[in-house]
Amino acid sequence: MIISMKLHATRGEIDAVCERIRDFGYKVHSIEGEERVVIGVVGTGDVTTCLESLEAMPQVENAVRISAPYKFVSREFRPGKSVIRVNGTDIGGDEFVMMAGPCSVESEKQILETAYAVARLGAKFLRGGAFKPRTSPYDFQGLEEAGLKLLRKAKQETGLGVITEVMSDRDVPMVAEYADILQIGARNMQNFALLKTLGKAGKPVMLKRGLSSTIKELLMSAEYVVAHGNPNVILCERGIRTFETATRNTCDIAAVAVLNELSHLPVILDPSHATGKRSLVPPLCRAGVAIGADGLIVECHPNPEKAMSDGAQSLSLQQFANMMNELQPYIALWKQARVHEAVVA
Repeated sequence: MIISMKLHATRGEIDAVCERIRDFGYKVHSIEGEERVVIGVVGTGDVTTCLESLEAMPQVENAVRISAPYKFVSREFRPGKSVIRVNGTDIGGDEFVMMAGPCSVESEKQILETAYAVARLGAKFLRGGAFKPRTSPYDFQGLEEAGLKLLRKAKQETGLGVITEVMSDRDVPMVAEYADILQIGARNMQNFALLKTLGKAGKPVMLKRGLSSTIKELLMSAEYVVAHGNPNVILCERGIRTFETATRNTCDIAAVAVLNELSHLPVILDPSHATGKRSLVPPLCRAGVAIGADGLIVECHPNPEKAMSDGAQSLSLQQFANMMNELQPYIALWKQARVHEAVVA
């Protein structure tokens, strides 16, 4: 359910409504604007009686049932776009956000060279894996905390925010100490213990769509994080597994538009994992901008041929520079469209 309070409701009036909701056995999540408060209600119980009781309270403007199974991440709960401010950058706002860096942190020289290059070219976040889930147990698994320390050094020297993957609920406190955004990889999209822990971690989360997961399943996983106390969730489309073998995965580009329609959460596109081929990354980036993604997360490396993981899909730093230059006209149109959307809203 969603409860809209009347304009300029007092704190006492809001608390009274929250108390009435709890009396019916429901949990309360509120969004407080400058003038109006909206209260989200979740749980099981006598919905009809609860709605009737709340509608009878003089300080309540209206009370409606949310039909979507994902309550807090749906557009029904929050019609406008959520904006998540991280390291001085608004994700989901009027700035197109680029996240870039290597698949894995390999050395101090590699990560610093990459960080300086992508920062100079307009990226706002440095991506890099310190913990790497790999299909083969014999492949490079990441530098772990040593890699996190190198990411922090890169941030200190360049000012970039850091996004990196966390694989286990037990590692959340350590990774949160170093990272600005905690990434949940595709393989962990439905790791519910991890999702619950991230809900209590107090750091923004980027949730990647699972290898064979539906959009509804992605949104339900996001709901886990939000329902456990963390509203700062970013969705990421990174390609899904289909019968097609020409690319590493099949990029469901339409998912970006669908997610923007169903959810208020920011949406990021990962063209690197979606294609597995560096030649396909720039055109897919253009498509991502055109269809309304809030940003991109792209793999690049000083020497992709010698990368310890995902070299085939990583751009060289020069290729990344060329792509960023090519994207500028598309981003300019994106900004115009975002301003128009804000005026219409």
